[in-house]
Amino acid sequence: MSEFTPLTSALGGMLIGLSAVLTMGLLGRIAGISGMIGGLLPPYSGGATAAGERGWRLAFLAGMIASPLVLLVATGSLPEIEVPVSLPMLAIGGLIAGVGVSYANGCPSGHGVCGMARFSVRSIAATLTFMATTAVTVFLVRHVFGA
Repeated sequence: MSEFTPLTSALGGMLIGLSAVLTMGLLGRIAGISGMIGGLLPPYSGGATAAGERGWRLAFLAGMIASPLVLLVATGSLPEIEVPVSLPMLAIGGLIAGVGVSYANGCPSGHGVCGMARFSVRSIAATLTFMATTAVTVFLVRHVFGA
């Protein structure tokens, strides 16, 4: 069961939007996580071999990893996380997501947040595909496979 948290959700959304705008405005880059990670792992793409390219990518990812600690300091607690599926189902989901990211040439953060904000037709199509696939997957997992 998810808890309705409009204030936390709105604040989180604003921070995601701000990070996307700053990344594009200051660096001329899309704040897509798969592209950031892809630029850090060999074979390097997008000129990520330069120290400056690796630096901003590492800083962005470090901020994502550290953000729960900031929330803990600010509120004194972390949100409760429930994972209602088994480890094998998580692994299968991760595999499906990885394949989807490869075919879509980007992840939901890049297409859904940054691409749709730029009215990219490719990003709109990719985001609609992500959402439809998610709905089908949830239906299958909950009602067909019973996980």
